[in-house]
Amino acid sequence: MNDQTTAAEPAAAAVAVPEAVAAPGLGGPDRTGGRRAALAPVALVVAGGLSVQFGAAIAVLLMPRTGALGVVTLRLAAAALVLLVVCRPRLRGHSRADWGTVLAFGVAMGGMNTLFYQAADRIPLGAAVTLEVLGPLALSVIASRRLVNVVWAALALAGVVLLSGGGFDRLDPVGAAFALAAGAMWAAYIVFSARTGRRFPQADGLALAMVVAALLSLPLGIMDAGSRLLVPSTLGLGAAVALLSSVLPYTLELIALRRLPAPTFAILMSLEPAIAALAGFLLLDQALSTTDALAIALVIGASMGAVRGQVRGAGKR
Repeated sequence: MNDQTTAAEPAAAAVAVPEAVAAPGLGGPDRTGGRRAALAPVALVVAGGLSVQFGAAIAVLLMPRTGALGVVTLRLAAAALVLLVVCRPRLRGHSRADWGTVLAFGVAMGGMNTLFYQAADRIPLGAAVTLEVLGPLALSVIASRRLVNVVWAALALAGVVLLSGGGFDRLDPVGAAFALAAGAMWAAYIVFSARTGRRFPQADGLALAMVVAALLSLPLGIMDAGSRLLVPSTLGLGAAVALLSSVLPYTLELIALRRLPAPTFAILMSLEPAIAALAGFLLLDQALSTTDALAIALVIGASMGAVRGQVRGAGKR
């Protein structure tokens, strides 16, 4: 275990983000305020997860109209337009390193979305998210220097495997491969989202990265869907998916990553399969079995452990 920790130090440095910001007087009498300050970024991550998975369920309903690549294009293009109008990011005064970070963030975001929707077009939503979340889980193990984070990650991984039914042999292998690749891009998204949040004020970096992702997806969407992208009802659903799955969750996560360590953030991403199962049940009529419920309990238990560790760490500081 010590050897693994030593080997993981370069990776941990690459994804390191500032520890949770302590509120004034955190170490003093106002313990309640300190706990609230520590829980605030956690609440942002959970809210972002709810938004993105319910948006993904709506996107699955939209796929018969535009195809998977068409959904990605609508989602990213609409999100880019909204963020550009709201944020009005400043283009001058940024270094070459700043622009390189935004470009990498945009590539990771576009790749994550494209690969995930290719997976969701071939395998059930819950299974796609279950496979995808292995990326952040791997990041949490590699980047963490605390044994407790490895324990919570292992517990969450057990829930993920259980949620999959004990194996993925019954899934379309191409869809499973797309989901695993999306997980790798999700890990990269976590890294570059944190770096972008430190280099750009407010959500300016997110808006610029979203433009990069939209431009990368646009040719693919046009080739896949063509004029079907311009149907008014399709545009409306695409805008809803963009708000739920891109604008709101990415903004919340970007803010949270300024105050939350990357390993803790990655473990919290373990909630995604449970949220996806709930969204599938409510919107796609996908029933939950007893095994699914047990798996969700394991994942939530791991996430609660990560939250408790985050709060205790902030209280000590």
